[in-house]
Amino acid sequence: MEKYKKLIEAAIKAKSKALPTYSNFFVGAALLTNDDKIYTGCNIESSSYSLTICAERTAIFKAISEGERKFKAIAITGDTDDYISPCGACRQIISDLCGEIDVLLVNSKGDFITNKTSGLLPFAFGDDILRP
Repeated sequence: MEKYKKLIEAAIKAKSKALPTYSNFFVGAALLTNDDKIYTGCNIESSSYSLTICAERTAIFKAISEGERKFKAIAITGDTDDYISPCGACRQIISDLCGEIDVLLVNSKGDFITNKTSGLLPFAFGDDILRP
């Protein structure tokens, strides 16, 4: 827990900034770079549901837009008793843009389990398939 304590705290804090206007499902994420910087994100909903963005993608896109390219871990938390897991779109983005990192799934009590990207998205579609 100590290794990722600040990361989990940042994800929990980010959750409070969520704008889940329709689902009332608050999610926060915090992404840790190789240089130990933390980028946070929250879910933001739109009345046109397909335009909604998840917390994980918000954090990743913020980091990428600031020039970050190498990551260690991402923590994802929600207001659930069970461990929250990223949706399929977020799993693909984590795989494509973050690579094989630790993915911490955090419940509402602050307890967490750790997976690797490949554990959440086995047989991922990647750029290696797009190149001859």
